[in-house]
Amino acid sequence: MWAKKLGSQLGRPTQSVGGWLVSKLFKTRNQVLEESAVQLCRIQPGDTVLELGHGPGLGLVSAAKLLTGPKGHMIGVDYSEYMHQMAKERVKEFLESGKVTLHLCDVAAMPLEDNSVDKVFHCNCYYFWPDLRKAASEIHRVMKPGGLIVTTMRHSHVAVLAAKRVMPGENWRPEAYMAALRDSGFTDIRMEDIQHRNITFQAIYATALT
Repeated sequence: MWAKKLGSQLGRPTQSVGGWLVSKLFKTRNQVLEESAVQLCRIQPGDTVLELGHGPGLGLVSAAKLLTGPKGHMIGVDYSEYMHQMAKERVKEFLESGKVTLHLCDVAAMPLEDNSVDKVFHCNCYYFWPDLRKAASEIHRVMKPGGLIVTTMRHSHVAVLAAKRVMPGENWRPEAYMAALRDSGFTDIRMEDIQHRNITFQAIYATALT
């Protein structure tokens, strides 16, 4: 029972004690992964960038600071009302200036135009998508041809949670996610081990087909 409850809060934090604890975990454990995902995206000043499952907003801030061009725009989506509100507070100034736009929605149904996003990143996110293929297809729809998506994770930590049945089903496996990307029109899909600040984590890259 505890595993299912923890998995539920990790996937969609609510405004509760459990959700608050998970938000603290996101801020301490995910910061390196968030910042690294932003850097690995090779964001350009005028890009339109999308973060999936933005959580408390750490990655949104890191990426928005790089979008110094007049057309640079940061978009964040999350289906947790609690995380949506938390991120709104964190990026308040960027929202007011129009540099950042946030959507409370499912990754598999985003209110974005076709071929409108240059770069996409997310951290510890895809394991909670009920339908990997549907989500990957939606991501591909909104991306410009040749656009890059970067996913960061610590595979060893995720595997431990999966063994304890915190992660639902088999979607946590990188192979399942990479297969969904491939089936949805992505190419150049690969996973690399990366060392940063004495931490080893994994980055999965994919490019939207031209």
